[in-house]
Amino acid sequence: MTLEKRIADMISPALEDMGFGVVRIRLSGSQRVTLQIMADRLDETPITVEDCADISRAVSAILDVEDPIDRAYALEVSSPGIDRPLTRPRDFERFAGFEVKIELDQIMDGRRRFRGILGGIDGNAVTIETDTAEFQIPFEAIRDAKLVLTDALIEASRAAADGQEGTAEGSAV
Repeated sequence: MTLEKRIADMISPALEDMGFGVVRIRLSGSQRVTLQIMADRLDETPITVEDCADISRAVSAILDVEDPIDRAYALEVSSPGIDRPLTRPRDFERFAGFEVKIELDQIMDGRRRFRGILGGIDGNAVTIETDTAEFQIPFEAIRDAKLVLTDALIEASRAAADGQEGTAEGSAV
């Protein structure tokens, strides 16, 4: 189990109790180590700076007790942003209809990178419609997936921030 996974397992229950979900955890740097925790609200409303501060305090308390990192580090808590990474199966369903970039762990159909419109997830397969074809990609094969910043995504994000339903492809950010 990776250190990031161990940390996610440690902090996820507390964050879920607070109404948040872990989007991604990254540990980077060798001289100055940084632990980046990206989180969002379980109710899918936009995360605020105050939310990030609350998460930071809660995570700091947990990590002080558990002490999983054997050296000094800086903790950064952030929201996923508009062009967010897609890391959980529910992300692939939530953002169906938007443009995405997907990178795989290994080559599939002669390629490792895909860009197109996300069709959602069915079982364990993520659907993406590219310029050339529709592909069914096993969720486990995805190394990295990210929304592409487009006018439709910006519009849906604004609508969600205003408390309205998204208008792009019927999805809300």
